[in-house]
Amino acid sequence: MRILHYVEKIPGGLMIVPLFLGALVKSFAPGTASYFGSFTQGIITGAIPLLAAWLFCMGTSIDLRATGTVLRKSGTLIGTKILVAWIVAFICMRFLPSAGITEGFFAGLSTLAVVSALDMTNAGLYASLTHMYGSKEEAAASVLVSMESGPLVTMIILGTIGAAAFSPAHLVGVLIPFLVGFVLGNLDNDLRALFSPGSKLLIPFFAFALGNTIDLSIVVQTGLLGITMAIGVVVISGIPLILSDIFIGGGRGTAGIAASSSAGAAVATPVAIAQINPEFSAVAHSATALVATCVVITSVIVPIVTGLWAKNIAPKVRA
Repeated sequence: MRILHYVEKIPGGLMIVPLFLGALVKSFAPGTASYFGSFTQGIITGAIPLLAAWLFCMGTSIDLRATGTVLRKSGTLIGTKILVAWIVAFICMRFLPSAGITEGFFAGLSTLAVVSALDMTNAGLYASLTHMYGSKEEAAASVLVSMESGPLVTMIILGTIGAAAFSPAHLVGVLIPFLVGFVLGNLDNDLRALFSPGSKLLIPFFAFALGNTIDLSIVVQTGLLGITMAIGVVVISGIPLILSDIFIGGGRGTAGIAASSSAGAAVATPVAIAQINPEFSAVAHSATALVATCVVITSVIVPIVTGLWAKNIAPKVRA
């Protein structure tokens, strides 16, 4: 059976399929973890330690050696994506209730959900699209684009707009696993070779654990809203990314569109942040469902739009 083959055909499948399986367990057999206990309970409830291990492995995979062009490309895209997320978060904080919207079509929408969907790029999708439609420097920028994965950037955005207070120790605590991996990976290539594959290997495990925090009734409730939100992510982040890619990064806009997706890793952000700051606990599960929908939908929309742009508009843009 070619299970992995078919899973990977689904946009974000390595993250979404285990997440859905975990949600099935939570929805139809919520007492599974406590009934079996031991290692089974550890897998079901171990999202945070698994995420810590994933951040460490992610850190080991980042190589400092990059050309100035790659640094300019990646820095432009990362900076623009974070700035857009910050501006949107600032606006959302002014108009959305702190506990999120609880009624109507927008039920489940919160500042946490919006920021989590906006501030990270699907680095794997970006790499494949720029490899097909962009330059080798744009494709190489995917390594540094992946550095924004994880809850740290979201925490900084929420903290600086006044939506939440995080102690410096908590911010450092999120960063330490990544930094330790980053340092070790750059000191020893053998350590990079040993641990960096874990950044992909661990995804199904923490996705399953995260799924076990989601009741499928929430997914059904937020499905249409999630699709609307995904389209918003592509439009709201895509336009500034195109402009910054052309006027700052020296590109033709293709890399900008390719970076307008939601990262699979973003699905983990709401629960991770709620663990650090309990005031987000009430919205973490609905935010996770919304972000998961955004990951799937943007993974479908962004390749289509990128291909159309590269074929019809990019050749007319003066680099």
